[in-house]
Amino acid sequence: MAEFTMELNEEQREVRDWLHGFAADVIRPAAAEWDEREETPWPVIQEAAKVGIYSLDFYAQQYFDPTGLGIPMAMEELFWGDAGIALSIVGTGLAAVGVLANGTEEQIGTWIPQMYGDQNDVKVAAFCSSEPDAGSDVASLRTRAVYDEARDEWVINGTKTWATNGGIANVHVVVAVVDPELGSKGHASFIVPPGTAGLSQGQKFKKHGIRASHTAEVVLDNVRVPGSCLLGGKEKLDERLARAREKAGAAGGSGSVKNAAMATFEASRPAVGAMAVGTARAAYEVALDYARTREQFGRPIIDNQGVAFQLADMRTQIDAARLLVWRASWMAVNGKPFTAAEGSMSKLFASETAKKVTAQAIQILGGNGYTREYPVERMHRDAAIYTIFEGTSEIQRLVIARALSGMPIR
Repeated sequence: MAEFTMELNEEQREVRDWLHGFAADVIRPAAAEWDEREETPWPVIQEAAKVGIYSLDFYAQQYFDPTGLGIPMAMEELFWGDAGIALSIVGTGLAAVGVLANGTEEQIGTWIPQMYGDQNDVKVAAFCSSEPDAGSDVASLRTRAVYDEARDEWVINGTKTWATNGGIANVHVVVAVVDPELGSKGHASFIVPPGTAGLSQGQKFKKHGIRASHTAEVVLDNVRVPGSCLLGGKEKLDERLARAREKAGAAGGSGSVKNAAMATFEASRPAVGAMAVGTARAAYEVALDYARTREQFGRPIIDNQGVAFQLADMRTQIDAARLLVWRASWMAVNGKPFTAAEGSMSKLFASETAKKVTAQAIQILGGNGYTREYPVERMHRDAAIYTIFEGTSEIQRLVIARALSGMPIR
């Protein structure tokens, strides 16, 4: 077990500084343009690929950091640069992790390289889980996958929504129901290869924030994929479904199935918290610099308690959010159970902090903060997503309360 420490080691500091430099020199100068264009920032992704940031190897190195701090550190620095562009850079990782977690060695070797492409021809991938009627309630998915044994193919029908890179991805990873009676235990994940007939992009969302990240519906109309595209393979799926049916029967229903699904999401939430910390920190730094240099009534406005106290609270909340994220990340990598829903705690506090801090930054900048000449209005728009995706703040509070009370998490 890795020794807990509050200080990054030398290697981690080098990676942090490298990422910070990329965020400052490449991401930030492009942020306003791609926010206005509301398009995927392909040139920035290509630059990230050239230096090694947009690659599976980089994220794998951070993921396997024994302290657990590699991923949150990386997320904070990239999202400090700009949330929309950063999400375009890290969005493919969602699909890649889905394949790594569930796929065979052959599937991993075949499909993950196609998700990223190379520095001369970058590709992106999409992870498609949410649906119009199934967001927080993961057991209510309606997209169905039916096995055609005669042709060894899976036939997928349904509509996915809120898919990062949906429709423009080279490879889509789609979560579908294979056994409706088992709730979320009856789900399986499928690779939809490039150019597969029946997959199309639906509505592209024009969003309030993170506008440089492509978000759209994905429509699957009699999409046929080879049996080899079932992540993990048919034999493994059949074994898992049999175990789930046995457990559900012993429990008198499928209630425990939903608990397992929620526990899975619980473990991934600190990374989103780290994204929120990065955005909050960026807005705080702009506000601090402005307060030091902006003069009113013959002195810098930071000399006024009304401004100084706001900045003190902002910094305190950011540091507290980071510590919650780091604690949850350390617990996850060391196999410590989230008995008090520490993953949800970190995501809840960090996302609410990002919304509050970015709003305070606008207030400190006054009229300037409300204009697009300064980045804090964009940061405030971006921050709104953190209390919504990967489980709303209300869902986080519900998970925490049920964990504390001992009630089942549904």
